[in-house]
Amino acid sequence: MPLRPSGRRSIGSEGTSSEPRVSAPGAARRRLPVRVSNGKTQRGAILELWQAVVLGIVEGLTEFLPISSTGHLVLFSELLGIDPADRSVIAFNAIIQGGAIMAILVFFMKDIVRIAKGFSVGLFNREKRGHDYRYGWYVIVGTIPIVVVGLISSDYIDRIFNLWVVAIGAIGWTFVMWFGERVATLQRTEQHANLKDAIFVGSLQVLSLFPGVSRSGATMTAGLLRDFDRESAARFSFLLGIPALTGAGLLEMDQLAGGNVPIPSLVTGIVVSGVVAYASVAWLMKFVTKHSFMIFVWYRFAFGGIILLLLTTGVVGAAGN
Repeated sequence: MPLRPSGRRSIGSEGTSSEPRVSAPGAARRRLPVRVSNGKTQRGAILELWQAVVLGIVEGLTEFLPISSTGHLVLFSELLGIDPADRSVIAFNAIIQGGAIMAILVFFMKDIVRIAKGFSVGLFNREKRGHDYRYGWYVIVGTIPIVVVGLISSDYIDRIFNLWVVAIGAIGWTFVMWFGERVATLQRTEQHANLKDAIFVGSLQVLSLFPGVSRSGATMTAGLLRDFDRESAARFSFLLGIPALTGAGLLEMDQLAGGNVPIPSLVTGIVVSGVVAYASVAWLMKFVTKHSFMIFVWYRFAFGGIILLLLTTGVVGAAGN
């Protein structure tokens, strides 16, 4: 999932204000019943477990598929009557990634343990610096660009985040994925990976900060452009996502303070996203051994088109900050 900016600057001041939130023109008007607490009306919070279940399913299904999990979460939040700009909802959507991260850790446990062991041994013994040692460095190097750029540009990205931009990003990256499929030779495997590959894939992961591009979409496409087979491209994308998604979730933890997300809803969202994400990853790893990414290319195009249709007809609001 693209790393959703925290939104602290634009919504942090709303936490204790007694002033009613005024929606921008064109914002979605169909909301769920509000909750009244201590005389204050609160909109946009996750009120019931079923909403957490729905968003958990959406997160689990889309986090590791190249189709923009953030875009789906924002769209479904709007359709459910939840304010995507509410600080608690932003934090909830980021933290339930923990379930998806656990799914990756479990699914690739053998690979992770092997790489971690090879990396730790290689740090202290030059003679035992094999592929796993180097691969560990590739994950670290590939993570650096998004950390640096994400911290520098978070305020700007937060300002431009809305469903119009998500639609543009989803459709725009469709053509890049299509190009990647067209030119990829698929002749390289993980054993052929080198530092240049890590830098290239990590650099394209930065583009996932643009709403709608998709972290998985950016990194898998980068793998194709480096002529990796689809399974190797997907595997590196997943392993590269562990530190990136973990960091995003930790940065959002403070947004839950004083928020409206009940603990049962949060736990439910994490568990559901984890179970669904595991199934999603298992399916994708089998799928890419025999099929191309073209199904996701067409899906992204349709997804972006649907968002534009819903926006222009007023069914949903742009959900900008």
